Amino acid sequence: MLILHSFWLSLATYRVRIALHLKGVAFEERAHDLSKGEHDLPEFRKLNPAGAVPALEGGTRQPLTQSLAILEWLDETYPTLPLLPSDAEGRAKVRSLFLLTAADTHPLVVPRVQARLVTQFGSDETAGRAWSAHWFREGLVAYEAQLAPGATRSHGDALSIADLALASHLVGVARFGVDLVEFPRTAAVGESLFAIPEFAAAHPRFQLGAPGI
Repeated sequence: MLILHSFWLSLATYRVRIALHLKGVAFEERAHDLSKGEHDLPEFRKLNPAGAVPALEGGTRQPLTQSLAILEWLDETYPTLPLLPSDAEGRAKVRSLFLLTAADTHPLVVPRVQARLVTQFGSDETAGRAWSAHWFREGLVAYEAQLAPGATRSHGDALSIADLALASHLVGVARFGVDLVEFPRTAAVGESLFAIPEFAAAHPRFQLGAPGI
C-alpha cells in the first residue's frame, strides 16, 4: 500500500492525489498540518529532509519527494492512463507547461516564502496576498499564450501532467482572488478539468483538515 504524506492545502500534493485517483492506485493518506509546523518535527524530517509535502512511501526503497518525480514514477510504474505523451516533443511540451506553474510560480507563494516576507521585510497579510496574486497572474499570462483556441486540455486531447499542474495552479488562483476574465482559454481548460470526477474528488477543499472537514 502506498502512503501519501500530505497537507490539505498543498497544491503539489493535489497534483499527486489526482494522478493516484486517475490511475486507480490504492493509497493511504497521512495528513501533516504545515500550519502548525508538523513538517519540522524530527520524524517528518527523516521522511523528507526538505520538510515538505508531498512524500510517497511504499513503492521504493526510499520515500519519493517532489511532485514531478513522484508523477513520473507513478506513470512508469502504473502505465494505464499515461500522463506523458508518447513522443519526445510532446513530453517536452507538457513538462515545460508543468514547470511553468509548479516551478516558476508555486515556489514563490508557499508558506515558507510568505513567512520570510514577514520576518525579513515586514509583510502583512494584505501584502502577502498581493504578492501571491501577482505571481499566479504572471503564470496565467504565460500559460494562456501557449493554449490552442478551443482547447479542453493543456496539450492535445489527452490528459497529461501539465493538466494536473494547471488544476493546482487554478486552485491557487481562486484562493488569491485572481480574475480569469483575461484568460479565457485557461479558464475553459480548467472548467473541463474540474468536471472530471478524479480531479473533483482530489480537490483540497474535500481533504481532511480543510475547513468544515
